[in-house]
Amino acid sequence: MSDKEKMFSVPLSSDSDSDVNLGGRPLSQELSEATESMSNGTSTYSLDPDANPDEEEEKQRLISQVMELQNTLDDLSQRVDSVKEENLKLKSENQVLGQYIENLMAASSVFQSTSPKTKKK
Repeated sequence: MSDKEKMFSVPLSSDSDSDVNLGGRPLSQELSEATESMSNGTSTYSLDPDANPDEEEEKQRLISQVMELQNTLDDLSQRVDSVKEENLKLKSENQVLGQYIENLMAASSVFQSTSPKTKKK
């Protein structure tokens, strides 16, 4: 065994024969179940021994609902920012087009103001 392997192979208290918690199940089994349930998002593992499974399920449902709402809020905030940017861009383009139209009208004889001509007698 190399020095690195020795460094990472420190015996833990859970490696002994007394690897059983107060509930009679091995700690390693509880730990693996908790890790698995947390990784797939259906955690029902609780540190509170008096917790009701229905309450835990409700908590998980609420947590997932809150997370979904946070994601929705984040998406909406990003959408608002992009719409604001586009709005500013369009306002700028409208100003440029308005100025361009004014210049065209000023250069065109069709849109020149006519002064009343005096009639010769």
